[in-house]
Amino acid sequence: MKKYVLDLRVKSVAKIHERYVLIKLTDEQPLPDMLPGQFVEVRVDGSPTTFLRRPISINFVDKEQNELWLLVAAVGDGTRRLAQLQPGDLLNCVLPLGNGFTMPSKAGEHFLLVGGGVGVAPLLYMGAQMHRLGCEPTFLLGARTGKDLLMLDEFKKYGHVCVTTEDGSEGEKGFVTNHSLLQKQHFERIATCGPTPMMKAVARYARQANTECEVSLENLMACGLGACLCCVEKTSMGNVCVCKEGPVFNIRKLLWQV
Repeated sequence: MKKYVLDLRVKSVAKIHERYVLIKLTDEQPLPDMLPGQFVEVRVDGSPTTFLRRPISINFVDKEQNELWLLVAAVGDGTRRLAQLQPGDLLNCVLPLGNGFTMPSKAGEHFLLVGGGVGVAPLLYMGAQMHRLGCEPTFLLGARTGKDLLMLDEFKKYGHVCVTTEDGSEGEKGFVTNHSLLQKQHFERIATCGPTPMMKAVARYARQANTECEVSLENLMACGLGACLCCVEKTSMGNVCVCKEGPVFNIRKLLWQV
């Protein structure tokens, strides 16, 4: 896909959690086509300690409103600066980058989308696109506590939502792979994004269930174009740059010991 460098205008910044903000961006021209699972590299202006762009998953694309949504975890100097953006500010973005998730080939396929923490971000856009194609996905979302669950009302617009929390304050207690859903229902495909231990556990379940599974890796990235080699992952195809060949991979191509 063609890549663009755009100065997108901030339409709104909403604090949806003590650590997370939802940034909505727009442009005078129609936004480029983007696929679920792709990401953008954003330039952080005004931070004396941030020299590299930051990779941010595409959370949602609203074609009618011409909006791109970015769910940002404000955990470092760069992302904290992004959280301080104001409506009307410009944010320089390189997009769309990477390869996305495999979408349904026919209506009615049973997809399970598993997310943890800020890893839920790309699954919202994927679920919305699947819903548009006539598939109703099942979301399995995990967090430490009920307060840490993100954007549940948005996810419920596009599919069935199941929840786990480590403290049991909402949904079933435990990790996503402990949810009773996995013992009751078989899925044709699984897509997951979140902490690596969670994704490895999901991959282990998928292999045992003989289910196709894709994961979105979150290796440290800098350029987003496969030039700097800081996001290299060992795979069955050899060493590859996650930003260019991924971030989405079928688990059969990864050398995980799951």
